[in-house]
Parts: sequence; structure tokens; C-alpha cells
Amino acid sequence: MRIARVALGERITFGRIEGEPGSEEVVPLAGDVLAGEVRPGSRERYRLADVRLLPPVQPSKIVAVGRNYADHAAELAHDILERPRVFLKPPSSLIAHDEAVHYPKQSQEVHHEAELAVIVGQQCRNVAPHQVFDCIAGFACANDVTARDIQRAEGLPTYAKSFDTFCPLGPWIETEFDPNEARIACTVNSELRQDGNGCGSRGVTAGRV
Repeated sequence: MRIARVALGERITFGRIEGEPGSEEVVPLAGDVLAGEVRPGSRERYRLADVRLLPPVQPSKIVAVGRNYADHAAELAHDILERPRVFLKPPSSLIAHDEAVHYPKQSQEVHHEAELAVIVGQQCRNVAPHQVFDCIAGFACANDVTARDIQRAEGLPTYAKSFDTFCPLGPWIETEFDPNEARIACTVNSELRQDGNGCGSRGVTAGRV
């Protein structure tokens, strides 16, 4: 199921996306959608082209994992760590699909980083490996936008990755997506810049956004 968060005039709601590319419709939903309690919200249907897509979630925090793409780490001359590096991006960095990324004045080298976002649908802690997928509402496309020159100068990722608009997310959540060996690709002005998966990226190039 494709679940989007949309603005219908002054009303904000989750909606199920139905239809083929170019003719999609939004069916409003009710209930605790991210926890899997999905029920129809109304009988109306709206053309996707007539609504405004919002970031599909409003998280309390965005937990990011670094150095888990082997080729990207090699491209930046970083060692592969035995344990992936974890850092946070603030919710204020979120923007919706097709919204503009604003370059900060502090940086002259803003890069894309296409990522697979895991949407956690409930509060949880100390989750056993066999229970992980019970906590996941679905997956989405994300761009971990990074001020690469600031990252090099600071030696830490958080400041370089936390500017407003530095986390495009969406366009929606896919609840039936299989992340195993999933392809993650990024194009810039129709040019393929990144193409790989979590087991190691192929042809990764950290170009400007």
C-alpha cells in the first residue's frame, strides 16, 4: 500500500494512493495509520495532482546511519567501521517530495545522498531482531543532503546535514516494499549519479544537488 500525507485545503490527512503513474488518486484514511490501523476516512477521492504532498511523517527525530554503503565510504576515503556510525538529523530539515533544497550560505559544496528511509510506526526500544519488522510501518525515499565542505572541516556529520530542507522525504510510504537487495539510485538533471544497494553501491558519485 502507498500511504501519503497530504493537504486538502486546510485539512491534513493520510491517504492511500491508488492508480497508475499519471492518474493517481488519493483516498483519505482514518485511524492510527502508521501503526497499521487503517480504515477509510471518507468516501471522497482526490486527484493526486490536485492535492499538496507533505512529508509522509512528522518524526520526533531522524536517526541516520553512516558508512553503511561500502562504495560511498571508499569514495570519501573513509574506513568501513565494524559498527555503523549513528547520528541525528532534526525534524526541521524535512521537506516534501519536489520541494526545493535551499543552499546555506556557509557551504559551497552541497551533495546528494540517496537513501532508503525506514518509517518506524510505533514507539519502541530494545527491539529484538526478530521483532524489527513488527515496528516498521513501511519505507520511503530520502535524500540525506550534506554540506560536504562543512563535514570535512568539522569532522562530524550533524552540523553538515542538519540545515533546513536537508532531508527531502517521500513522496509516500510503501508498506509492502522488500528492502533486501533493493536498488537505490539518484539522478541529477537526468544524469545517473548514484546506483547501488545496502550491500555496496555501484558507480556512486557525490555530485551537487
